[in-house]
Amino acid sequence: MSRFFIDLGPLRRFPYFRMLWTGYAVRQLGAQLTTTTVIYQIFVLTHSNLDVGLLSLVQLGPSLLFPIVGGAIADAVDRRKLLAVMAVLLALCPLGLALNSTGGHPALWVIFVLSGASSGFAGIDGPTRTAVTMNLVDRESIVGANVLRSLLADISSIAGPGIAGVLIALFHGRVAQVYWIDVGSTAIALQAVVRLPPLLPGSGGRKFSLNSIAEGFRYIQSRQVIQGCFVADIIATTLGEPVSLFPYMALMHFHGGAMAFGLLSAGPAIGAGLGGLVSGWTGRVRRQGRAVLVAVAIWGAAIVLFGFAPWLWLGIIAIALAGWADATSVVFRSTILQLEVPDRLRGRLSSIETAVVTSAPRLGNAEGGLVAAVSSAPIAIYTGGLACIVGIAIMAKLMPRFATYDIASATGLDKPPSTDSEGGSSEA
Repeated sequence: MSRFFIDLGPLRRFPYFRMLWTGYAVRQLGAQLTTTTVIYQIFVLTHSNLDVGLLSLVQLGPSLLFPIVGGAIADAVDRRKLLAVMAVLLALCPLGLALNSTGGHPALWVIFVLSGASSGFAGIDGPTRTAVTMNLVDRESIVGANVLRSLLADISSIAGPGIAGVLIALFHGRVAQVYWIDVGSTAIALQAVVRLPPLLPGSGGRKFSLNSIAEGFRYIQSRQVIQGCFVADIIATTLGEPVSLFPYMALMHFHGGAMAFGLLSAGPAIGAGLGGLVSGWTGRVRRQGRAVLVAVAIWGAAIVLFGFAPWLWLGIIAIALAGWADATSVVFRSTILQLEVPDRLRGRLSSIETAVVTSAPRLGNAEGGLVAAVSSAPIAIYTGGLACIVGIAIMAKLMPRFATYDIASATGLDKPPSTDSEGGSSEA
């Protein structure tokens, strides 16, 4: 059965990875509390769906720019120190939101500015944590570590919105208390980070500069396997992203209400979380490029099913299946990137990945809304899913090195890695 369920080996064998994972389990839940509460607070203050939508635009710029710059910084300094600085900066954002919300007249512009800043700081923090994973576990445990890391996001996405709603009701709409909880969650992440050993980039790092940022992009140019990781995600999320159409599907197509919308919104994370619990098989997959292609094709097929679904229960199942496929693709893509990129460049490549996975869904939501405006929401959804399947088939044909990528032969996993006394890899 251990080969079927999620592999907890990385948590048992690598104390530093366990320490970081546990600290950020609390941190990511706190972040979800704030994300949900900000949306609620803006709507209560303005009674405007447009203002709520503008929040994504405010966050788009920082979520694109900050990771690119932050990745170059992560390849130039001790990554432990960078994570500690980001934890402090991330704590200041909910602290500011809490102070702004104390009293009777919170300023809307403060909420927008701090939400944008938080999105930017998270864009540095996330890629840096991704980059250090290779330093905290051995090569054979990378897939399992990535599943565990992905599971944190899935669980927080499932539990966070619901807990936030309960807390807001419990505090009688006083959202400042919820923001204070997030401040505490960031403090827990900080104490986990400061207990880690120094995490210097390989080869002593690369001095931060515009040229060091460009070096990350140059590294991608001739490496089809790495390019494939980004292209697969762009195909899936720009062509098949259905989130912007959830309100219409819940209220008009399925004739439900707020509960139906909530179930659809939680569906992808539920599917990803359940899939993560039975992910023991992922560590035995060698042809991970092919696994990504199959996962994206399943994502597209599930989106098609969602577009045609006449009943809410079938729509939720379809969206949950799509969420599982997306999470599976993320695990394999992250593993390929971590193993194929040298440590001296890992921060920069992880940051480019973050910029892609942050911006592509926003573009996909815009595309879905535009197609729905000239046709209908179901048509926009199932044609997007079909386009995703066609797109990934074309990619498999045009990028054969990605489609045939073998993780074992490409990275030398057939040879046992050496580890240090703390359970981390001796390779930088």
